[in-house]
Amino acid sequence: MYLYHFGIRELPFTLTPNTQYFFGLPSHKEAIEVLTTALDSGEGFIKVTGEVGTGKTLICRKLLNELDKNFVSAYIPNPYLSPIELRKAVASELNVELSDGGDQQEFSQRIQKRLIEIRKSNRSAVLIIDEAQALPDESIEALRLMTNLETESQKLMQVVLFGQPELNQKIAQPELRQLRQRITFSYNLQQMDTDQIYQYVRHRLRVAGHSGKEVFSRPVCRALKIASRGTPRVVNILSHKALMLAFGEGTNTVTEKHIQYAAKDTEAAFAIPKPRWINWLIPGSAAALIALALTQINIPSNTEHAEHQTVTAQMEAVQ
Repeated sequence: MYLYHFGIRELPFTLTPNTQYFFGLPSHKEAIEVLTTALDSGEGFIKVTGEVGTGKTLICRKLLNELDKNFVSAYIPNPYLSPIELRKAVASELNVELSDGGDQQEFSQRIQKRLIEIRKSNRSAVLIIDEAQALPDESIEALRLMTNLETESQKLMQVVLFGQPELNQKIAQPELRQLRQRITFSYNLQQMDTDQIYQYVRHRLRVAGHSGKEVFSRPVCRALKIASRGTPRVVNILSHKALMLAFGEGTNTVTEKHIQYAAKDTEAAFAIPKPRWINWLIPGSAAALIALALTQINIPSNTEHAEHQTVTAQMEAVQ
């Protein structure tokens, strides 16, 4: 691959959430602050939502890694569970033993006993559910009933829900209004702007071991913003492909042309507008030029320089 070419130890733009690469985007930092404040104050339900690829699972894992010893955590990564399956999953995470033939009342009693033990040890139990939009309605109601367990002054279990915007639509249903009223803190993750993308890709390359000259310039990051709409996951995909293209050409810097090619090859990416000068050409010659650009990667350096300037001007015009 391109590791040696760019002087890095590992691939910097993988899709697996890795807290070692956590950058601390303003939106991510604010979400962590909201979660920390809500958990410290003992609130019952906390909700974090964001579009696909905005970093919810990464924040979820970072929260799990950074919970201090005063919290006992239970983590449900795949919540497409029936009410009985959800209770069993929560019990398992809290190290509660359940009998095979136990009913709902027995489950609730044993979970409550465990939560009381946790409280007596001066700790708090927190249930963290990722992809919460997948929770069936009846399981959401079962979850609400589980959180009814409380002392005179505090809930025995707090719940953090991470989900896509569909989670907001789900809990807006009239039959789930009781749960909606119990969500005291919520936060919606935002996409990145151009400057944040610039800092983000530099950070990931640095963590991967890069120490050479700049690979992604600000004009290139403007192109990344257009093609990704600021979604971190799509930025990762495009950046990885752009590095492959740069490596294939033997260059140590990524250009707007590389981002254009990467965007054409990515389902989730958006098209980058064509340079205006293409519209001045007669239709036949424009089509021939585009076909040539799509089939040839090794363009002479003087042509590449001219194209780089033209696309940069176009990106500035679009912004």
